Amino acid sequence: MMINLNFPQSIKIADLGCAWGQNTFLTMSEIRVKRKGSCFVSGVPGSFYSRLFPRNSLHFAHSSYSLHWLSKVPQGLEKNTSSVYITTSSLPSAYEAYLNQFQRDFGTFLRMRSEEMVCNGRMVLTFIGRSTLDDPLYRDCCHFWTLISESMCDLVFEGIMSASKVESLNMPFYDPSKEEVKEVIQNEGSFEINDLEIHGFDLGQSSGNNEEGGAGEKEAKCIRAVSESMLVAHFGDDIIDALFNKFAYHASQHAGCACETTVTLVVSLNRENNNFIRNCPCNLVRSTSLYVASLHHHSIHLSDENIYDEIKHLRCFFNQKLKP
Repeated sequence: MMINLNFPQSIKIADLGCAWGQNTFLTMSEIRVKRKGSCFVSGVPGSFYSRLFPRNSLHFAHSSYSLHWLSKVPQGLEKNTSSVYITTSSLPSAYEAYLNQFQRDFGTFLRMRSEEMVCNGRMVLTFIGRSTLDDPLYRDCCHFWTLISESMCDLVFEGIMSASKVESLNMPFYDPSKEEVKEVIQNEGSFEINDLEIHGFDLGQSSGNNEEGGAGEKEAKCIRAVSESMLVAHFGDDIIDALFNKFAYHASQHAGCACETTVTLVVSLNRENNNFIRNCPCNLVRSTSLYVASLHHHSIHLSDENIYDEIKHLRCFFNQKLKP
């Protein structure tokens, strides 16, 4: 069922990663323009851990698989030499260093977006998290950074990589628990949590994967795509092919791993008190992968059984005059 809604003259949407190439346009198809109108697109340089957009300018913001990347490697990891990330062999201080850096970075992200978003705006964030609570150091045997560390150890043993180089590498990454995400949001105070969900995370470990090269090679390609530039900066590019060949082998040994601690966290946030749009259709809050400065006369596909309530809430939201 297609319903015309009286939208404001322009809707501003920000995508804060992570995609390039054709992937950038996938979610744009979720917003359909029924009548002819203008669409202005702008690319904004800078880190999302700083201000990017004018104050009170954004109606929706979305980030996909980006916020687990920290602004920098935490300090105090000099003794974390057995792995590029946290493992059960790490000291508790390593976990505390990573957690503190995540809390600072995510809190900064929320504060910057709160200044840029209009009152009653919405934000949807998707990032990698973990399901473990009892032991914050525990990461399962098929965690991708665990597999990277094992692959590097193989190459050190074979004399291809320098042990000192491997021991000095720590990833600027943190996979928070659901509770840690909730705590930062509540402490920062600019957003209300509309929904916080946990979903599965699979880079090809599934034993049902029949693609050429198998699950291990697929996972190796995924991790190489997101980490190669960092690894080249630290080791040079001579070892990259050998490293991910080792990674593919180790990943294939864990195909069908049933004890994964890695999950996908999806959180929907409302700027200030906007409970009246808590039922806003998900098509509106998905990433457009672009910064859209003007979209006119939208038609939205609604399938919720409470469709009339949805229309009422949306009209209330979009027809009000949003002031700083």
